[in-house]
Amino acid sequence: MNGIFAVYKPSGVSSASFLQDVQDVFTKSSVFEPHLEAAKNAVRFNLGTNKRMSKEKIEKKANQLKVKIGHGGTLDPLASGVLVVGVGSGTKKLSHYLLECEKTYEAKALFGISTTTGDSEGEIITQNAIDHITKEAINETAKKFIGDLKQTPPIFSSLKVNGKPLYEYAREGIPLPTAIKVREVKVKDFKIFEEDSLRTDHEFKKLESELDENGVPKEHGLANNPTLNDSPLYFSTQYLEEAQKNNLPTEVGNPRQLKENESLPEKLPLVHFIADVSSGTYIRSLISDFGRALESSAYMVELIRKKQSEWELGKNVFTIEDFTTRDEKVWGPVLEKVLELGGDINVAKAFEEATAKLKAKEVSDSVEVETTEADGSDVSKKRPISEVE
Repeated sequence: MNGIFAVYKPSGVSSASFLQDVQDVFTKSSVFEPHLEAAKNAVRFNLGTNKRMSKEKIEKKANQLKVKIGHGGTLDPLASGVLVVGVGSGTKKLSHYLLECEKTYEAKALFGISTTTGDSEGEIITQNAIDHITKEAINETAKKFIGDLKQTPPIFSSLKVNGKPLYEYAREGIPLPTAIKVREVKVKDFKIFEEDSLRTDHEFKKLESELDENGVPKEHGLANNPTLNDSPLYFSTQYLEEAQKNNLPTEVGNPRQLKENESLPEKLPLVHFIADVSSGTYIRSLISDFGRALESSAYMVELIRKKQSEWELGKNVFTIEDFTTRDEKVWGPVLEKVLELGGDINVAKAFEEATAKLKAKEVSDSVEVETTEADGSDVSKKRPISEVE
């Protein structure tokens, strides 16, 4: 039971918390019991020569063991979709998914507001004009980001500076010891769902301003924070080369301000896209830059990781319910098959085959038993051996 598989992470839970739930299910299951017992015996053997440790302490140490597990790239709490997971020695193979693979994301964002986190879970930084944005401008702007691209990661991310995650600096209000490093990423494709562009009949509520202790909107104090909304705006190398040849614009103006006494509508216009990107690409940063490229602002309201390397939703990705509601005799063999053979296994089909195989075994293991019906007639029925006294 060592290898790689993928599981669907729902929105509203952190990757770490969700992974712990998966680990708990595996640790308590009979599927992993022999492997876990072997690991416990190894601990007992290795610590048994330590004269300073009592048998009780050694046993406690052994019983604290859980199934070894790790993930190949975190998803924000707001995001859902493919979470690649390594089990046992499979955790050593996760570096490929962290550093080298392509990913496909489907995202939705609203125009007119920028936030501290780049998504709907942050606080408002700025509110900007949106009336000038057109569907044509959205389509043309998407082309500017396709190719080799420089990108500044958001401060609310797990990226570390001097060993400390950026989000901890942000939450504690501590100045960064050094500027966030710009990274090189690749946007292989950026497809806009034109039928949804600028829609306002959607389910997403507009973020509302929060007031500080003086009753002043917080964005008034956040707008000038140099770590939030002032990173350089980059277009792809390929677009810049095309722009030079065809005399296309390479710069845009600052985000347009709302007119005096003007406020944003209750329903902000939507942009909906799907993008194929390299490892290390932050969709929140891409969305923020996209809004700025339209001389406005934007924040993410929905994100789904549809695919990561060979793992794809609807094909070879488990759900946690597969492990919590299905019989272990069904999900155990399917998981083992995926860990052995990888993403070539269609999970839904494998579950059908495993379920049918289990039912067939139950039938073959059953015996004919004479029973008496309510009308007094004797009939012969098959029952599982375990139910026969």
